[in-house]
Amino acid sequence: MVDNNPKAKEQGIETPCSTFKKALTRKAIFLAVASGVLLFLSFPKYGSGWLAWIALIPLFRAMKEVVSIRQGLLLGFIAGLVCHIGMIYWITFVVVSYGYLPLYTGIILMLLLACYLSLYTAVFAAGIVFFRPKIVLYILAPVLWICLEYCKSHLLTGFPWENLGYSQYLNNNLIQFADVSGVFGLSFLIVLVNAAFFKLSTYKSKKKLVLAGVVFFIVAGVLIYGVQRSRQIDKVLHNAAQIEVSLIQGNIDQSIKWNEGYQKETINIYEQLSLQNAPAVGGLVVWPETALPFNYQDANNLQKQVRDISLKTKSWFIFGSTSYENSKNDTNYYNSAYLLSPAGEITGKYDKVHLVPYGEYVPLRNVFPFIIKLTAGMGDFSAGAGYYPLTVDNRKIGVLICYEGILPFAARTYKKEGAELLVNITNDAWFGATSAPFQHFSMAVFRAVETRLYLVRAANTGISAIIDPQGQIVAQTNIFKKAALKENVKYSNIQTVYVKYGDILVFVCFGLVFFFFVLVLWKGRTKNDGRKHTRNDK
Repeated sequence: MVDNNPKAKEQGIETPCSTFKKALTRKAIFLAVASGVLLFLSFPKYGSGWLAWIALIPLFRAMKEVVSIRQGLLLGFIAGLVCHIGMIYWITFVVVSYGYLPLYTGIILMLLLACYLSLYTAVFAAGIVFFRPKIVLYILAPVLWICLEYCKSHLLTGFPWENLGYSQYLNNNLIQFADVSGVFGLSFLIVLVNAAFFKLSTYKSKKKLVLAGVVFFIVAGVLIYGVQRSRQIDKVLHNAAQIEVSLIQGNIDQSIKWNEGYQKETINIYEQLSLQNAPAVGGLVVWPETALPFNYQDANNLQKQVRDISLKTKSWFIFGSTSYENSKNDTNYYNSAYLLSPAGEITGKYDKVHLVPYGEYVPLRNVFPFIIKLTAGMGDFSAGAGYYPLTVDNRKIGVLICYEGILPFAARTYKKEGAELLVNITNDAWFGATSAPFQHFSMAVFRAVETRLYLVRAANTGISAIIDPQGQIVAQTNIFKKAALKENVKYSNIQTVYVKYGDILVFVCFGLVFFFFVLVLWKGRTKNDGRKHTRNDK
């Protein structure tokens, strides 16, 4: 059989003959798998960020001879599935260890989420097949990637876990650009460079060399911006007001955390570490998320022991605790952060706004009643009213609890509300010794750069850290160690483009995708009209 529709081949439109003749080869599948492996190895704890700059090249090569959108979808899905299984395998550990589900159920739940996330890479690959006859890969690939990454970060409560740009959290000069474009700008740049490398390796012409030169000129510009911006920030912060902060990492085993028999021991551990590492008078002591294995608002001896920490250290004190609010018909529980003054008085409380589905609240509980087991240790929480800063000595501090540390809009909101310091409290004990604690920490670095604020992070089992407004990790702890960090941090009110305008780049990309659709449809219609006129003339 002969395929008599060359236009279909050119545009990537599937026809029976092209499907028959162009089944996916083992080589194409292998290349898609290779891209998936390189993508997840671009992130901690097993990989290195430099791999991100070449991770998509095998997928681009696999798609070189793809003739149908369906084949593009399949290759993209394969790459995404391999990537996300490597990235979120730890979900199985969490739901089996603390949700008490069978191993096979944990694997199935992880695979379901990995399949969902892989749909975005599938659509990315299919979009390249659809648009490539009209739009050059240099422009098409990064634009499509950013739109889909943004959708993944926001649809169905969003899952922005380790977007591609986060792989560069240790590349200090490069990530400075996040104060303009956010993490999506870094993702855009990485995909752009991947496309440039691919074109250089497959097509040799003066035009391609010129385009590649432009791409590398853009990368150089971003790096130069990073160097200059860092120097500028150093100068601005040189004489800024400061406060000494002590971060306490209690390393409390999650399996005994809520056992009443260990409550006193838990508070003793935190008290001892706090008194041994007390900041200067008027400083700040920070304990992790839900560090207290009881509700602080309940008056008892443990409450008094916690309150006395601020009195003994003569410091401000932020700690995590559950809290509740009684109403006529129900009781609402919150994942909260309390602020005590040096006099031991409650001067503020923040209730976590962005809750984790099936970790802190249970949607669809009537449909999947077994899932409620996943919240057995924490309860079913209600969301807080908003991102309202706490006030320490007339300085505003934004508190990000756990997952909120990976949400750019949460940190941006605090900065807009006048926050001059970010405090991230978390309990990563759920993740065990998997890659999740390292991945979680890598994303927090960007909140400091985007807002140009110091970010101090207290984690129950690590990683606790102090990150400066340039994204440099001033100090950090190891995981599963009792530890404390004590450093001076500075208040900052440096303004950034990203805080003021948000994800402008993303919306430009969405506009370009819409333009691409119109262009392809218009050109397709023009060609069809031309053929009709030709036939009529004949």
